Amino acid sequence: MRVATVNVNGIRAAVRRGFADWLATRDCDLVALQEVRAPSDLVPPEALAGYHYCYHPGDRAGRNGVALLSRAAPLAIREGFGTPAFDAEGRYVEADLDLNGWRLTVGSLYLPKGGRADDSAAELARYTRKLRFLRSFRPYLTRARLRAREQGREFLVMGDFNIAHTRLDLRNWRTNGRSVGFLPEEREWFGSVLGPRRLVDVVRRLHPGEDGPYSWWSWMGNAFTTDTGWRIDYQLATPALAAAATAAGTDRAASYDARMSDHAPVVVDYADR
Repeated sequence: MRVATVNVNGIRAAVRRGFADWLATRDCDLVALQEVRAPSDLVPPEALAGYHYCYHPGDRAGRNGVALLSRAAPLAIREGFGTPAFDAEGRYVEADLDLNGWRLTVGSLYLPKGGRADDSAAELARYTRKLRFLRSFRPYLTRARLRAREQGREFLVMGDFNIAHTRLDLRNWRTNGRSVGFLPEEREWFGSVLGPRRLVDVVRRLHPGEDGPYSWWSWMGNAFTTDTGWRIDYQLATPALAAAATAAGTDRAASYDARMSDHAPVVVDYADR
């Protein structure tokens, strides 16, 4: 079972840059998308070819939007995670699926970036709002995981978390100690949702002690060329599913011009059940 997550940074732009070719070539069974940024009727059909599709576009025109593409039809779909302040924004969609022998509950997440590391009132408000999101989403992850277990399902949440968990997850960690996305309270939150009986960072499990593999690089400067990136896109799975992962990494484009987004797909192969 091949599973991928990718922040497409606008599905229409990503299709122009080769997303549909990547999708057809990679032959995934399940794909989570973030920042789709399009009304439902304007999502290019070639971006969905061969897949069942559930999409939470949100109420912010040209922003956000999360989706799941799957070879099997969803048995149930849920939008948001029970927090009115965020549920309308198109940041989380979840589905129950039976796929390749697995009974799954799967979520696609676009977590708020949280602003920049400066002292302006606007940026501070954005970061404070990110912390509110984190505080609300952590107990939901526990509820969703336990609900899935009660139903005999494994739980998998994937997407753009906008947090680099450890020093291994960004190239310039020494100079980013005060940068949003690598602040102590964000990293503590991320660590708190992981555990041998909770959720497992699947890519890190298969790449222990390695730098990266990074999943995001700025469009600006030489960040992509020099691989000065951040690993902020994750697949977090319950232990039994994580233990079935056989290969994991990022589909880093061959060159700057070949990129379909500022994020690279994070792809994991799980043994069929």
